[in-house]
Amino acid sequence: MSEQPSEGGGESTFTVIVAAVANLGIAAAKAVAGVISGSSAMLSEAAHSVADTVTELMLLVSLRSSERPPDEDHPLGYGGARYIWALLASVATFVGGGVFAVYDGIHTLTHGQDPGDPLVSYIVLGIAFLLEGYSLRTGLKQASGEADRFGVHIKRYLRHTPDTAVKAVVMEDSAALVGLVLAAAGLLGGQLTGSGVWDGVASLCIGVLLVYVAWVLGHANSELLIGRPLPAQMRAAVRAELLADPHVVDVLELTTLLQGPREALVAAKVDFRDMSTAGDIEQACDRMAHRVQERFPAVRRVYLDPTPGPAQDSGVSPAASSR
Repeated sequence: MSEQPSEGGGESTFTVIVAAVANLGIAAAKAVAGVISGSSAMLSEAAHSVADTVTELMLLVSLRSSERPPDEDHPLGYGGARYIWALLASVATFVGGGVFAVYDGIHTLTHGQDPGDPLVSYIVLGIAFLLEGYSLRTGLKQASGEADRFGVHIKRYLRHTPDTAVKAVVMEDSAALVGLVLAAAGLLGGQLTGSGVWDGVASLCIGVLLVYVAWVLGHANSELLIGRPLPAQMRAAVRAELLADPHVVDVLELTTLLQGPREALVAAKVDFRDMSTAGDIEQACDRMAHRVQERFPAVRRVYLDPTPGPAQDSGVSPAASSR
């Protein structure tokens, strides 16, 4: 993506709240239907919805935590808190949904199960499909709007966005719809054949699906926790802004860091012209910082270090200027 990170914090919160409310009601309905019908797949789906609800609650905590302003103990802010909570949310999806579903599926296949009346389960699955579809629509609407603003395809946006809350909602709701179809297929297979094998296989498939979603989300959040730079096109644009100043000879080193969906840091070692005075360099650093921040509002901090280039004699460089 070639633009600044997303600035839709309010939209992200609304998207997560919609998903949490939908999943909470769905979880209760699935659990009741699973007990009545004796369906392993329905109980796996109930665990799936419970895990999704816990995930969304953690995402809400992450959104609130990351909005705290910088202070003396955390001068760079709390943007990383979002990714810690989001990583814990992916663990909840893995343990609460994936592991339970795989275990329940294996238990059904090894111990057998007599299919019960699937009518209630079909009704619950239909209602759940509508609610999950609405939640997914809300997430996709936000993601599509952000993708259009960046001028990229929505798939590319979801793959690279630092707004992991929206990414989590879209992936989990998509997995939920697939899981509902699998549960319905397991119920239908058991109804037609009188065998609980279909239900156990459906539960296993749901478990594998959830483990995959948890791995993808965990990997995305771990990358951001370790430290991910701005997109290549944006880094090139930042470098161009620095080189555009008449006192700059070269940008020797450029380091960028995403600290959150709406917060980034830029640091650079800059080679200035030999004839530039200390005052010229100070004014140029302030000017360049303003230009970068005006073009990319998400860049909250710009640190510029005047550094002699390889062609210059080594010596004491002017004092670093930062903003």
